[in-house]
Amino acid sequence: MQQRERRDLREALADATCRAMREAVIYLPGDVKRAIAQARASETDVVPRGEYENITKNIEAAERLGVPLCQDTGVPVVYLDLPPHVQFSPVLFEGVAEGIRQATTAVPLRPNVVDPLTRHNSGDNTGAGMPAVHVRPGERFTVTVLPKGAGAENVSRITMLLPSQAGKIEEVVVGTMLAAEGRPCPPVVLGVGIGGTFDTAPSLAKEALLQPIDTMNEFEQQLCDAVNRLGIGPMGLGGKTTALAVKVKTAACHTASLPVAVNVQCWANRHATVEVDW
Repeated sequence: MQQRERRDLREALADATCRAMREAVIYLPGDVKRAIAQARASETDVVPRGEYENITKNIEAAERLGVPLCQDTGVPVVYLDLPPHVQFSPVLFEGVAEGIRQATTAVPLRPNVVDPLTRHNSGDNTGAGMPAVHVRPGERFTVTVLPKGAGAENVSRITMLLPSQAGKIEEVVVGTMLAAEGRPCPPVVLGVGIGGTFDTAPSLAKEALLQPIDTMNEFEQQLCDAVNRLGIGPMGLGGKTTALAVKVKTAACHTASLPVAVNVQCWANRHATVEVDW
């Protein structure tokens, strides 16, 4: 009986993961589409307006044809929300990995996951440490996928500030985008993680990308305005909007440290959540 329950959970989670991955790489969340439309409306120059028209056509074509928004379907970053009745076990990781394998064939996804040294491609977007699975307590049993492409990931960074350098957080965020220029396919969404330790700050930054971008608090708006003053614009060709939004997550940290991580995401801020039917 236990083996049957184990198999059922694995299958249910695999199905939900596959569906979430398909939805994420094809359909942009509504808040992201609205932010892109607002950025497009604010532009007066012909070049950035033309780029927004291309982005809009891209979004519409993906939805109409049921194909991924971008050829880089990313590497799978997965968040599992577990209610009290779902036991934490290896089956969860097995189910997520199986779902990614299924999605790689069914969607299809580009096989992006390789060994970091040999560069051997697994062919199914799984491998040591991949998919990256983050487990969180929750009221419902859900799987959230955040496909992360290399163009934006490669220009992300972490900086270990001192507590006396809190005033330099804006400089770190703006400097990250200034160095990135057009490489991450702006307009971007920036996730900023502040606090924790060296390893948790980037996790906070990535998880911040899951937050709705319709609204920003005062600090987030301040950071976003500073980035937009760079004038990098869509695809790095100039314009008013370089960042659609900046979202911040914080955690308590050591009295002697102030980690700041910036996780860059392209205009296709893809993510989707599916409830596990189990």
